[in-house]
Amino acid sequence: MSMSENRKIAFEIVYSLESQGVKYEDYKENVDMFLEEKEVHGKATTKFIKDIVYGTKRHGKQLKKQIEECLSEKWTYDRVSKINIAILEIAIFEMLYVKTPYKVVINEAVELAKVYGDTKAPSFVNGVLASIVKKNKVDEGE
Repeated sequence: MSMSENRKIAFEIVYSLESQGVKYEDYKENVDMFLEEKEVHGKATTKFIKDIVYGTKRHGKQLKKQIEECLSEKWTYDRVSKINIAILEIAIFEMLYVKTPYKVVINEAVELAKVYGDTKAPSFVNGVLASIVKKNKVDEGE
């Protein structure tokens, strides 16, 4: 599986768990079931996806704060679609905690937004993530 496919699966899991309101203590069972259903195999692939899913949950408050601080005055966090929130959380987590190069992360997030979001989602996601990069002085990585 490519890294893009891994991110797509991580997004689907994060979005699904958040939409369903799954409690953190029930994540393991749900994540394992989702991975089995998607026929995800391989230690490295499984680890990457789980790291993203659990990481976004563990750092949820910090990720929400990052998003809130980058929204324009006419937007509130609650107005942002759950799809865009899931995409942004994964991307911000990857940039700030996994240290994936931000250009890769932004590109992948915009691609997810094109597939799953509405017509304005790609530019919205791109704009928020560009603000995150500036605000946090994220370097290009490796």
